[in-house]
Parts: sequence; C-alpha cells; structure tokens
Amino acid sequence: MTIKNFSIEYDAINSKNSFTNGDVINGRIIVEVSKETTIQELVFIAKGKARVCWHEHYGQGRDHVYWSDEKYYEVKQHILRESRQDGTEVIGQGRHVFPFTFTIPDRKLPSSFKHSIGKIVHKLRAELKQSMRLTKKTKAHFTFVSKADMDIPGLMDPQYGCKDKHVRAFGSGNVSLDVHTKQMGYRQGDPLEVTLEITNNSSRAVKPKFILYEKKSFFAQGRRRVNTHEILKEKAEAVEASSGKKTVTKVITIPRELPPSILNCAIIKLEYRLKIQLDIKYATDPEVKIPIVVLPEFSNVKQRPAATSSFGFEAFGNPKQPLSTTPQHSMPQAMWNTAPQRGVPSPMDPPPPYGAYAGYPSLPPS
Repeated sequence: MTIKNFSIEYDAINSKNSFTNGDVINGRIIVEVSKETTIQELVFIAKGKARVCWHEHYGQGRDHVYWSDEKYYEVKQHILRESRQDGTEVIGQGRHVFPFTFTIPDRKLPSSFKHSIGKIVHKLRAELKQSMRLTKKTKAHFTFVSKADMDIPGLMDPQYGCKDKHVRAFGSGNVSLDVHTKQMGYRQGDPLEVTLEITNNSSRAVKPKFILYEKKSFFAQGRRRVNTHEILKEKAEAVEASSGKKTVTKVITIPRELPPSILNCAIIKLEYRLKIQLDIKYATDPEVKIPIVVLPEFSNVKQRPAATSSFGFEAFGNPKQPLSTTPQHSMPQAMWNTAPQRGVPSPMDPPPPYGAYAGYPSLPPS
C-alpha cells in the first residue's frame, strides 16, 4: 500500500474544544507514503450543513421517508493541482504535512447537533486524487457553538402565564396559578428565578412542581417530528387547603452542560420549556409552560492539540502527531484565505432566509 497514512487534524482553542463565529481553525493534512507517489490533486474542504430523515409507516406495506437538508457554507481550497505539465505532482517517500487555515464565517449559523432523526455538522475534509485509483477521503468534525444572539425577540423580557382550576373530584373550590420569570434568555449555569402566585380556595392542598424539559423538532416536506425529554424536576412546599393567596419563589440553576437553544435552523430546532404544575390529588393538575432560551457561555484557554482523522475515521481529542524530519510541504499563508473558488458560495454571502423574523422561524405550538 503506497499511502500509509492520510489524515486531517486541527488545533483546539479552548478547553471544551469548541469554536464559534469568526474563529480561525489551524490544522494540517498529513500524507505519508512508502515510496515516491504521483498525485493529481489534494483538496481541502470546510463544510457546514444540516440534514433530517425519518420513516413513517401507514400500514399495508405503505412507508414514506421524509427528509430535508440545508447547507450553510462550503469552502474549497486546492492544495496540489496542475503543478506539472501533465497535471500531476510527485511527492517523495516519507511524511508530508500540508498546513491550512480556515476562518469560520462570521454570521448566524446553527450550532452542532446530533440526534437519530437529524444532525447539524461542521467538518473539515481532505480529498486525495490519483490516476486510475479511488479518491481517498478523510474528515474531522469540529464542535461549533453559535454566539449568543441577543436579537431574539423578547429574549430579555419578563415571561408570564396563568391557569385557573375548579376542583370537583373529592373536593371543591377554585385554584389559580400565576407564573412570572424575569426574562426568557439565560446563559448556561445562570440562576432562573420563578415566582408563583397561588390562590388556593379549594378544600385540597396543592404542591408546586417545576420541570425543565427540552423539545426537539424536525421538519421535512411539510411534516414535523417532535421529541421531548425532561432535564430536571424540583418541588416546593405544599400550599394548604383554603389558605388563600400565597407567593412561592423558586430558583432553578440552568445546567452548565445543557446545549444552547437552536432557533436559527429551518429544519431542526432545539427549544426549552419550564413547566410549572400544581399537584392536586385526585384531580387533573393545572400547568403553565414558560419558554426558556439557553445561551452559550464561552471560556477560552491556552491552545492545545485537538482532533485527528484517518481515512474517513473520525476521532476526537487525539493529540496531534509530532512533526518528523521527513519531507514536509509548507504552503504560503496567502493560499489559505477563505475566498471562494468558482461555483462555491462565499462565506460573506447573506444567509438563506430561515423564517419570519430576524433570521428565525416562528416557534411552533408547544
């Protein structure tokens, strides 16, 4: 086998190995050959895209596949091409390192996301072409976390919801619930203060419950698939029967590991809700849902090695290989700008329309 190793790696810029809008990714494409080898073309590609796909069964052997995809950017750079009259390049035996620099477009882009139904991926790829041989490919995904978008309508506005309940089963009277929060947007790790005004004029005690849950929505061909998952549950002390009006305050901490909300993708959305219930025995529990937008929190630290991939196998967190004394290629920095090649959209082109306002689709019903 002539090509012993074909891989791509990049350097992390923080402890979480994540990147955001406008960040610069520095890395290398590594080609190790056992003997002198002729190469037609070596290409570097950076791409961001989303895709959803699911099956639905309608009985009697009728199935339908719903799918959709969306591209955000694709930057292509030719590293080796037509350097000789016959359109080939010869590299000698040993390990060759081709450095690259890629600037992530500084515009609204959805964060990395992975689910069995859909995913949003940001990746670096390299392709090596040889005459009369299959094109060799390698890739490495990088974690992209979009900057906090403070232009989301209502992000810093107080939120409110209310519910009234007439207790009939094994009791009588009325219960009302008013819910207030100071705002809709919170960073990872922030405290979320919830104020409840409970009026209990019934013959039963009621106990407030707080449930933070995520809502994942996938859209394709006019259809929607929804998946919900509870993140945390907390309780407050019960409000006794016929106790009149009482104010209850609860502080819930947004988990630091919670992925930020995704609202700027037309086919995938990640939303959060805080559901407040009044637990009433032998009766249907009244509940109020308050929208929550989770914003990212970044903490850059000293640069360290990040990820390596070989022959299309993705690996994360592997240390980069030390540079050897065997032949290496060093490309001029001028070749590594993000100017688009012919037929490839520029990173500075305006993004595709995502929806009704400020680049965001309208929120679907809860």
